[in-house]
Amino acid sequence: MSIWNPPRLQDLVGISLLRDEALAFAALEDLPTEFFPSLFMEAFHGRHSETLKAMVQAWPFVRLPLGGLMETPHVGTLQAVLDGLDVLLAQKDCPRRCKLRVLDLRNTSQDFWSMWSGSNVRVSSSSSMAPVAKDRSRTEQPLAPLEVFIELCLSEGTMDEFFIYLMQWVEKRKVSIHLCCKKLKIVTMSMENIMKVLSRVQLDCIQEVQVNCTWHLSTLAVFAPLLGQMNKVQRLLLSHIHVSALEELEQQHVVQITSQFLRLQHLRDLRMESPFFLQGHLDKMLRCLKTPLENLAITHCLITESDMKHLSQCLNISQLKGLDLSGVTLTDFSPELLQVLLEKVAATLQELDLNLCGIMDCQLEAILPALSHCSQLRTFSICGNLLSMAIMEKLLRHTDGLPSLILELYPAPRESYSSQRILHLGRLAQLQAELIEIMRNLGRPRTIWISSSPCPRWGNEIFCHEKTIIYCCFVPP
Repeated sequence: MSIWNPPRLQDLVGISLLRDEALAFAALEDLPTEFFPSLFMEAFHGRHSETLKAMVQAWPFVRLPLGGLMETPHVGTLQAVLDGLDVLLAQKDCPRRCKLRVLDLRNTSQDFWSMWSGSNVRVSSSSSMAPVAKDRSRTEQPLAPLEVFIELCLSEGTMDEFFIYLMQWVEKRKVSIHLCCKKLKIVTMSMENIMKVLSRVQLDCIQEVQVNCTWHLSTLAVFAPLLGQMNKVQRLLLSHIHVSALEELEQQHVVQITSQFLRLQHLRDLRMESPFFLQGHLDKMLRCLKTPLENLAITHCLITESDMKHLSQCLNISQLKGLDLSGVTLTDFSPELLQVLLEKVAATLQELDLNLCGIMDCQLEAILPALSHCSQLRTFSICGNLLSMAIMEKLLRHTDGLPSLILELYPAPRESYSSQRILHLGRLAQLQAELIEIMRNLGRPRTIWISSSPCPRWGNEIFCHEKTIIYCCFVPP
């Protein structure tokens, strides 16, 4: 037997109003607030441009989360909404009914539409989507700049008709519109186009910046002043910044770049992959840090012993929760430098990655006392280093007293390989059994992973041996 689900009253009202747009316009002034979202969705999906334009001018919520409706951006519906905003912005006083202050074009807030369309989705009543009660007695105030939120992933592929239309619309209304984004990602785009786009954006709204493209140092130096204007940035990720062999102004470029860190007073998370320009210059960046970092990643590059010394002495890394030095060769450095660094962060460190650092037995043994004092450590990875079975046993014993440690990633012991660096699976299985026995004798339940891959968590096939061995063991109490 089928169950009949009759349409709701507000759905019937919406269908009726959309059949007669003139009636819809007249009804908007007194239409109950709860009818607006469902009617807007009907108008949006039916592409009733004039109704959309009128509804924007009477929208009874602080935020219009348009992006939550746009699976595929459509220029026509965007144009209708922006035309409605133009009428709204042209008025000297804020209309009595309209509360709209934010147009959100990000792919978020589906919960808002689900809630008002009748789905059983719970939305906090404190949300900025909550309806605002009518206040006919309030004094009309001039409109403040309206905020338009977008997602910015800058690549040549993002320069589509929708994006270009929006940028042109914003450019003509700089005084009355603030174009905002929380996260900026740059993939592949010319610096000329990047500058054009960012000239329209409120840079002090950006909280996360990710540069995930191959730039020369001189290109990053051009971008650096823009970065300095993003003074609310909390998370910065830079990757693959190369230094040309003919980079005559290298020193000047490094200063131009690192000096901008003086303006990033909210920076908490700094991750740099392959920052070759930092070799011998790490101190210039570290002394420009204005606030303590929570996460620091400097990976897959060369640094000097002097750089390592500056890092271990930096005051703003004493509260680190995450430290990643994967791919930074530490073979030729004094192990005391890494020991001092770990001692500085021992009280707060939760994640430590030392993959592919060229760490040998003597270096690991030197840092074991400091490592055993990292009482908050939750994950520890040291894959891709050539370590003996003896030092791995010592490592297991030193980390056994860390109460928060839940994930340990270790390399296959050196004895698992032949002199030609060929992995012997039978020998590896025997050494694994010995490690299980060691853990059983220690008596604390724990999980470890032993892999011939330098980076098993990311599945990095570039560095794998012919066959990756991942081993997990859990020893019951």
